[in-house]
Amino acid sequence: MGLFSFGNKERKVSSLKWIRLTEASDLDQLIEKESFVKPVVLFKHSTRCSISAMALNRLENEWDLEEEACVPVYLDLIAYRPISNKMADDLQITHQSPQILVVKDGKCVYNSSHSQINVRDIKDAL
Repeated sequence: MGLFSFGNKERKVSSLKWIRLTEASDLDQLIEKESFVKPVVLFKHSTRCSISAMALNRLENEWDLEEEACVPVYLDLIAYRPISNKMADDLQITHQSPQILVVKDGKCVYNSSHSQINVRDIKDAL
């Protein structure tokens, strides 16, 4: 046992294969085209916030959805705040951080933030 292994707990490796959102035109593509093919799950993450880090960690540890179930998208809203603002405007939602959105057929059908983010509710929205 190593110095920092804290017993025999093994960290589950996330099955999430995030698509990193870095261009506003990609957001348009996700909302206007991709969300009509399959649901798009948008996670807005503040890299400066411990609550956001906790929400991301919990999401990744609990994620058990099939890869085909949705398109998981990660936005670093500190680095790309204009995209986050555009997302709020385009989807007619209030900006929060951390925040998870499910977009289907061009509309936000699920919106949650902070400690309310959980995989079970995301599954229900899909």
